[in-house]
Amino acid sequence: MIKLHSRERAPRQDKKYLETSKEAVIKYSQKYNISVKSIVQNASMKKRLDLSELYRHAKHFDTDGGSFDPSRKPQYRSIFISDVHLGTKDCKAQYLAEFLKTNKCECLYLVGDIFDGWRMKSGVYWHKSFNRVIRHILKLSKTGIPVYYITGNHDEFLRRYANTDFDNIHLVNRTTHVSATGKRYLVIHGDQFEGVTRCTALLKYIGDVGYEVLMLLNRAFNRIRVKAGLGYWSFAAFLKTHIKRAKQYIHDYECAVSLGAKKQGFDGVVCGHIHQAAAKKIHDIDYFNTGDWVESCTALVEDHDGNFKLIYWLEHSTLMKNKMRKKSQPQKIPAQAAQSTANEDQPSV
Repeated sequence: MIKLHSRERAPRQDKKYLETSKEAVIKYSQKYNISVKSIVQNASMKKRLDLSELYRHAKHFDTDGGSFDPSRKPQYRSIFISDVHLGTKDCKAQYLAEFLKTNKCECLYLVGDIFDGWRMKSGVYWHKSFNRVIRHILKLSKTGIPVYYITGNHDEFLRRYANTDFDNIHLVNRTTHVSATGKRYLVIHGDQFEGVTRCTALLKYIGDVGYEVLMLLNRAFNRIRVKAGLGYWSFAAFLKTHIKRAKQYIHDYECAVSLGAKKQGFDGVVCGHIHQAAAKKIHDIDYFNTGDWVESCTALVEDHDGNFKLIYWLEHSTLMKNKMRKKSQPQKIPAQAAQSTANEDQPSV
């Protein structure tokens, strides 16, 4: 059970708000800015309040504002994200944490490469924003939301533990998602189909060591853009769409994944792996690629009517907008320094 922090305790004279009614609980939460969920999960209060119905609807609580509406649904039925690569410098975990906090869902799919075990072998880079992402995911699972962790090639060390459940977190190598319209989608990372693509030795080199160098240049280039007040621009994504061999590799990969899902009787497929977000029809089935949180910061979402769409989070991120605004504003000169500069400019008598 979650206990109220000391700052959330109410004065003794206001115990009248602890009436045995739902309306009183909501008033109490609004008065002291305590989430209804915290009140419900407080053991001592549960003994005095008839909150059984509120507790059953815990997933509908607004943990920030304290409001309660059992009929309210999260924005999305399902959210799919992949290729986060926690443990690397290029991971944009701060934007993913913002995305998970802003967008609620009934089911979360982590479609592989959430951790980058390959990079961690040579050294672990761990930023505090990585912890926020993990806390958001664990918080979702604790509120009863199922989280499906599909293993990828960069976190393949987890594949030996596939088909294991950790409370509401389900670790699998692949799974099936049934949409609101009844369509069946294969959810898989996608590296399993890489063998059937025409991947040359040059492309494999670019995809490994060359990609690291490319992302290093990408970081330096975007630092200059941010200082100039411009938005993020992916150099790697630009090359993917302008180099003929890279375009051919992406096309072959998309066709291989779609054909493989169709042969297995699925209506569509949701995958990741190539860091190229897409939503299209291939071989008469739905092909969705969730993109990544290294370059594009994209996610695939399903609404309650069964419609899918890609969200490019950098276009909506408050963090990115504030960062650009802060860098684009001219630096203010202290008044004392400005006065001394003005005195120096005046001609001496």
